[in-house]
Amino acid sequence: MQLILNGAPREAPNLATLADLAAWLSLPAFGSAIELNGEVIRRADHAATPLKEGDRLEVVRLVGGG
Repeated sequence: MQLILNGAPREAPNLATLADLAAWLSLPAFGSAIELNGEVIRRADHAATPLKEGDRLEVVRLVGGG
């Protein structure tokens, strides 16, 4: 499956949902956000949000520091 991830083309295994994508990318349960085709998707909706060929995703991880 071809996706656009953070502005770059990326070949991914056949991922059915945003929850699958989060698991594939090893995203932490807290401190990350996923935008799908310009819309931020709530974490509670990741398992019910399907992915399709060519989707544009932006993944952001929060980083603490000082």
